[in-house]
Amino acid sequence: MNQVSSKGGPRVIRRKMDAPLLTAADGDLGLIDGDGDYRPAKGFKEVKSVFWIETAKLWRITGPIVVTILCQYGTFSVTNIFAGHIGDVELSAVSISLSVINTFSFGFMLGMGSALETLCGQAFGAGKVYMLGVYMQRSWIILSITCIVLLPIYIFATPILKLLGQQDDIANLSGEFTLLLIPQLFSLAINFPTQKFLQAQSKVKVLAWTGLVTLVVHIGLLWLLIYAFGWGTTGAAIAFDISSWGAAVAQVFYVVGWCKDGWHGLSWAAFKDIWAFVRLSLASAVMLCLEVWYMMSIIILAGHLDNAVIAVGSLSICMNINGYELMLFVGINAAISVRVANELGFRHPRAAKYAVYVAVFQSFLIGIFFMVLILATRNYFEIIFTSSKDMQQAVANLAYLLGFTMVLNSVQPVISGVAVGGGWQALVAYINLGCYYIFGLPLGYFLGYVMELGVKGLWDGMIAGTALQTLILCFVLYKTNWNKEVEQTTDRMRKWGGQDANTQENNI
Repeated sequence: MNQVSSKGGPRVIRRKMDAPLLTAADGDLGLIDGDGDYRPAKGFKEVKSVFWIETAKLWRITGPIVVTILCQYGTFSVTNIFAGHIGDVELSAVSISLSVINTFSFGFMLGMGSALETLCGQAFGAGKVYMLGVYMQRSWIILSITCIVLLPIYIFATPILKLLGQQDDIANLSGEFTLLLIPQLFSLAINFPTQKFLQAQSKVKVLAWTGLVTLVVHIGLLWLLIYAFGWGTTGAAIAFDISSWGAAVAQVFYVVGWCKDGWHGLSWAAFKDIWAFVRLSLASAVMLCLEVWYMMSIIILAGHLDNAVIAVGSLSICMNINGYELMLFVGINAAISVRVANELGFRHPRAAKYAVYVAVFQSFLIGIFFMVLILATRNYFEIIFTSSKDMQQAVANLAYLLGFTMVLNSVQPVISGVAVGGGWQALVAYINLGCYYIFGLPLGYFLGYVMELGVKGLWDGMIAGTALQTLILCFVLYKTNWNKEVEQTTDRMRKWGGQDANTQENNI
């Protein structure tokens, strides 16, 4: 790397052209022009070469991110698994807490933190690596304040769940469990921005190792506190808190110790131009939350059906399995977001476009694979989550819907990652609002309650909304002018990152 600095001026880190995301070593010299971008791919041979180059680049970033996210999701899942073997009510209570209250806050916090993917990714591509630490600190501040705003949801979880129609025994236990998760909420304010900071620079191996260690420790804590100490769901919540904060502290320790290019200490610049950053964070949060809360709402609606314990429990198990597959595509989401943001910052429109097309195509094929797998094991996979025969049968009956949902969820998160990398959050938020809440949710209610199709009807309506959203996003992607996106990159960084992107700020 070359370091360009002047007295009183910014310390700009510019990546040398011997280490761009596209290099001659990646393939045929004829594929890449003098600016480091692809030439137009013509003919099957060139398309194939671009496909394999982009596949290698995508999975070089995706692999560690997927491990990280799967391990992060694993802390949710194994908590459900341990609770499921305590009893059906405990399974439903913990599932409601994690699937409704915690997912509500998790989605909002992740969305707020996703603004960092746009800014850090494009700043890194443009050579303004020194700003990444400032952006991360700004996000820490915003997300910490967001945690305080979300606190009433945790404190009043029991009455909120009862108001939403949950049974008293489930709502009471779920509310007690949720109160104990407040420390975990505040860990997200540190965890998410730090992850985005590292992802933007493709420093993802440390995230994978942190995730693996955290998951192993979490399983050990669950066994110790639930079975050895006999603390039940209270032990599960405490284990969740400890694991979440352990991961957050480990990531910050790595940033301070080993990320000297992007981290230059605490800076007053984090408090400047903060409102523009808040607007981008809110747009990101709304976009993502409309997606996360949409699937969460089916759990709430199921709580009003007859035999709510079985309905909620079976859906929670299906959502849990779906969540594992979804986390894979959330990993691809993060990777393609980094790829698009970096390439736009580098002013490589074709590289951004080709990376997107390869990611979407491969994700669709993976979704088909998982659908086939879930249908082949529909009478067996639920045994992992519950010992109840009634619950196992209910889950098996929903396997076909789960398989189809997996196909849809293979493409949609990837396109959302493109939106984050390109800064299209507001547009996608409007699309999500219309497809999910104006079309899909009312249709699910109509099929589930009016047509008396129960859980299957609810899920059919939700799938229809997701399918419509995916089709619209594919059309938007097809019509995107990538040259125009490159031209808008600098304006976005100035608008959302603040005017201090080109000035040196004093460190605290």
